[in-house]
Amino acid sequence: MTEAGGAGEVGRALERIGREDPRLSAFIEVWPERALADAGRAGGLPLAGLPFAVKGPTGIRSYAARRLIAAGGVPVGATSVPGPGTYWQTWGLGAHGPTVNPWRRDRTPGGSSAGSAAAVAADLVGLATGSDGAGSVRIPAAWCGVFGLKTTNGLLPSPDRTGLASAGVLTRSAAGAETYLRSVLDTYEPVPPALPLPAVYSPDLGYAEVDPEVAAVVRRAVARLVAAGVVRLVDRTCGLLDPREAWQAVRGGSSSPGAKEVRRANDTALDALFARVPLLLTPTTPNRPHGHDGPGGLFSTALTWAFNLSGHPAASVPAGFTADGCPVGLQLVAERGADAPLLAMARAAEDALPTVRP
Repeated sequence: MTEAGGAGEVGRALERIGREDPRLSAFIEVWPERALADAGRAGGLPLAGLPFAVKGPTGIRSYAARRLIAAGGVPVGATSVPGPGTYWQTWGLGAHGPTVNPWRRDRTPGGSSAGSAAAVAADLVGLATGSDGAGSVRIPAAWCGVFGLKTTNGLLPSPDRTGLASAGVLTRSAAGAETYLRSVLDTYEPVPPALPLPAVYSPDLGYAEVDPEVAAVVRRAVARLVAAGVVRLVDRTCGLLDPREAWQAVRGGSSSPGAKEVRRANDTALDALFARVPLLLTPTTPNRPHGHDGPGGLFSTALTWAFNLSGHPAASVPAGFTADGCPVGLQLVAERGADAPLLAMARAAEDALPTVRP
């Protein structure tokens, strides 16, 4: 990309944000003057003026943002995160009010990387940073119909002292996430998968109550992967213990003997699974996007936070839509440290899952 091309791409992103964000409220701040100036200086660098967004008011200071900028990426603004006044995190509050799900204005985009997912889904930017402590990248990716990656815990620096939160990214596809990893890691080696991949499919991880229509969308997506020769399902399942209390104990800074036992048992089960197969498939969330008044008693994190405790990399790939027009995500989980192979698996899955838009 030429210097003029980088500035042009940034200008187009700013124009789209200016036109669409009053409706979506995906951003809390936009930086047009800085972005255009940075784009003019980005020529010759690997990202050459690629516009991207950062999560929340502190996102510009994150390790990932600094590496993206050093590679020639241009931050155009900070995206919305949950605002004050509620304990639930699957929503966002932008400069123009609650963040809107681009597919359903009456539904939340998920969170806490709410604005990042909405901005990518609405084509305001092609890449936005996120962080994932319980599903905060994967849930909004699933509910906005985009790709979301939670990296292996500890792969990238994180300010979270509990060790639960990992850096992540929201993009239109796994290829965009590869661009992210190439920029933020010192070395990145793609690992082409040998298809079909042996995989285990678990509809509920042994404990979650999944919306029947969400389960049906994911089941059809898995069947398409099998029919396309992308995966070969192994006659095994993945039954874990519900990690809710263990996650809450770690987040709260204390851990009971029961919480430690849940974590140990789940780690043992996952270690045994990934010793036999490279891929685990599940729904990303047990429910579809809820309204702006909250999720009620549902835990949208039920199928994601197990892997924040265990540390495994996990991604959400668009799987399809429910009959009422809500996107559904398919979660792919790989062995710890297998972030590059996971992205290659995700690219193969995307190729076999052409999304039928409602």
